Amino acid sequence: MHAQNRILVSQPCPCHLAETGDCILCSQLAGKDFCDCCNFNGVCIYQEYASNNYKAKESRKYYNCKILEKNKIEQNVITLVVGASDKLVSELVHVGSYIFVRRPDTETRFDTPISIMDTDTKNNTLTIAIELKGAKTKALDVLKVGDELLVKGPFWNGTLGLKNIYKLINSKCLIVARGIGQAPMIPVIKHLHSNNNEIIVVLDNSPYKSSFINEYLKKYAAKVIQCNTIEDGRITSEFNAIINDLTSNSDIDLVHCDAADVLNYELMKAVEKIDKNINYSCCNNAKMCCGEGVCGCCTRINNDLKLRRLCKMQTEPKYVLEGRRIF
Repeated sequence: MHAQNRILVSQPCPCHLAETGDCILCSQLAGKDFCDCCNFNGVCIYQEYASNNYKAKESRKYYNCKILEKNKIEQNVITLVVGASDKLVSELVHVGSYIFVRRPDTETRFDTPISIMDTDTKNNTLTIAIELKGAKTKALDVLKVGDELLVKGPFWNGTLGLKNIYKLINSKCLIVARGIGQAPMIPVIKHLHSNNNEIIVVLDNSPYKSSFINEYLKKYAAKVIQCNTIEDGRITSEFNAIINDLTSNSDIDLVHCDAADVLNYELMKAVEKIDKNINYSCCNNAKMCCGEGVCGCCTRINNDLKLRRLCKMQTEPKYVLEGRRIF
């Protein structure tokens, strides 16, 4: 495992990967005969496993949450505000939080990973935005206000390069979002704003007609620039000029992108070319099915032949995007 890779240790740890010798944190639970833990955070995963009678801990639970508000943003985009327990809401306030949702009358195969757009710990509500693309998401559109939504969580690895976000204080940052990526951007800008950072947002509404996060931009962003960011898999000349101007003249310390991986990658390379000292983070677009690292849908092997379980592994974006076919 690369030295830059980090794992999100949570309450359900150790999980079922420990039982099969596939733990991505503990060397002994990965089949080795010795402990080579170099990132001890006060919790010994092997000891937790032994204390639990050498069994995995209970997985995340399903919660029955009531839909309090439903908004049809465009033909294929809806937002839902759902009421949840104070425990679940408080666990989903972190950047990169996401949940699995489905209708209560459907099978588990309809579980759909959705990023948390916003949380309200005072009123115990979660806000999510859903792009209606396939059978699983379209099945959610029939739900109405007052209906129940089945929610499984919490999950946290929806953002790569988290340490770059959390360590930024009293600085300037450039946040880029395109399409449905506007939703997972909200926890990012809220956290950065709370640490007294100046936030410049480049917003590409495509393929939508307009933005559904204007109220958040007015509250948290110092400047908003609207532009078309990408065409035919390449950054547009307009966006490239904006990047060069901002990173060269505005003392930008962090660039974050919430978009498809082709834009995440192209922007990362553009920023590296200008200044390698600018930190970078982006949304995690792994195809997640179980969120526990068991099903294998999120696994990825790049040119370095290292296996990454991206629903759990927290790492720098370049160790995911580089060496991967994204076109």
